[in-house]
This record gives sequence, C-alpha cells and structure tokens, in this order.
Amino acid sequence: MSLTLAAQVDPSYQVRSLRVEVLSTMLTSDDGIGEWGFSAVVEADGHRILFDTGARPNTVLNNAKELGVDLGNITDVVLSHNHSDHTGGLMTLRRAIAEKNPAALSKAYVGKGIFAARRSDQGKALEFMATTRRDYEASGGHFVEYDRPVELWNGIWLTGPVPRKYPERNWSGKTQIETPEGWKEDTIPEDMSLVINTGEGLVVVSGCGHSGIINTLEYARSTVRNAPIHAAIGGFHLYQLDDEKLQWTAAKLREFGLGTFLGAHCTGIEAVYRIRELTGLDRRRCSVGAVGAVYDLNKGLDPGSIAR
Repeated sequence: MSLTLAAQVDPSYQVRSLRVEVLSTMLTSDDGIGEWGFSAVVEADGHRILFDTGARPNTVLNNAKELGVDLGNITDVVLSHNHSDHTGGLMTLRRAIAEKNPAALSKAYVGKGIFAARRSDQGKALEFMATTRRDYEASGGHFVEYDRPVELWNGIWLTGPVPRKYPERNWSGKTQIETPEGWKEDTIPEDMSLVINTGEGLVVVSGCGHSGIINTLEYARSTVRNAPIHAAIGGFHLYQLDDEKLQWTAAKLREFGLGTFLGAHCTGIEAVYRIRELTGLDRRRCSVGAVGAVYDLNKGLDPGSIAR
C-alpha cells in the first residue's frame, strides 16, 4: 500500500468534461433495481472511475448492463469507507469483468483506517473488509491507501480522511474500532470523498459523508481550491437530522455557493426537499438521486423520471 501522492499532476488544472451516473441507490426509474447502497461511475476528462460498488453482490453489475454502462475498461475503484453497502459488489464486479480484461477494477483507492479491526457493540468480530481484502488481492487486485488529500490525475482528487471540525455526528454508534488506546466507538475515520476541480467550481462525490457533509466540503475547499461547491452528489447521511441541524447545514451550503445537489442513498428524501427549500435551489438543480441519474458538467442534472 502507498501513502504517496500521485506523480506528474497539475494542482491548478481544471477538468473540462465530467459525467457522473448513479448505479446503486434506493430509488429507481425504468432501468435497474434499487437497494440500500451507493455506487456511481465517474468520467472526468476521459478518466473513468467506479466510486463505491453498492451493497448486494450483483446490483451494480446488473444495473450497469441495463443502463448500457460499460465497466470493462475501468481500472480504478474508489471505496469511500468500509461499510458493506458501499463495498459489497467489489468482488462480483472484479471477477466478472476481469474475465475479459484482467486489469479491470484492479486498483482500489481507500482511506487510512479502512482495514482496522472492528466489532459490534456486542463484541462480535466484523470481518467483511478483511475477507474482501484477502479475496481482492488474491484476484490480482491491489489497494492503495491514503492518509491525506491526493490528486490522482489532473483535477481529480481524493480528500483522504476528513478532519471533523464541526460536530456532525452521523454514524450509528453500533460498532467499535480497535485503536492503539484500545477499542473505541467507530466514527468511520477512513471516510473520504472524490473531488473534481472544474472551472465552475468543485464537484464532490460522496458515499455516505460520515465525516459530515460540511466538514467534507469545507476540507475540499481548503485543500483543493477555495472555490464554490458547484455540485454535491451522492450519500450525505442527512436523513436523521432534525430541523435545526438541517437549517445549519443548509446555511453552510449557501455559504459555500452550492449550485447543484443530488442527494442519494442515506441523504434522505425529506432532507433533500428541506435542503432544496432552505438553499433556494429548484427542481432542476436539487433532486433525490435515483439509479440512472446523471450529472453532466455541461448539461446539468438529469435525475430520471421518478425524481424529476
């Protein structure tokens, strides 16, 4: 595993073409099936990345086929954090696609801490990521682990683990993580997001945002570029927030100049509508995420018929 920055990249570079298509979330329109999970395929200036792999083993594989999305030439996978609703499809995808292209999905980028020992609050060992790691590496894949922001390609960044400046508590508290000081509450310290630097501002793709949506966006602005948040896409774990916390969140989003919001997975349907109201966005720029929803830097947001 490597903690080094990618070589030969330009930190001032701004991506010119960007397309994000959702492959796993709960809501779906004409094609694909829904689940409690998240996955999206990201194409930025020709670089194609699979961001998270859904929950059930076959969901993303089947949805990609129905949507006509070819995953066979994608080498790189980002896993936002350890939870199985974001990593559950990795091995099915790797095995199925590698039959034709051994390099497909062969490199997985993760945040430091994803492989830490974990257990339930009843003390039962949670071994899913250890098993996934063993099987993935046995298939010829390898993990690249980061503990800081990194520019993978020109204009395409990972936040690495995000500092928790604000007290955005949005995890279950039902698991524990082993630390040098012993077993502690698992706050999902490895949680990270993908950031694309564009001329319109930053586009952030998140799996669950366990670090907190505001912590994540503020960190992106401080490490990548102090620019408006042109779009925030993915899961942001807002569905359990009360009105006071949603109002605070929306005020910060307005402060960051939020232009488009696609709230999928754990964002919550009501939370998306409240964010729309409180930020002053409209239906064209703020929507619930559905399987097949597309955000395009040049064309804007197409959330699909069920969410439109």
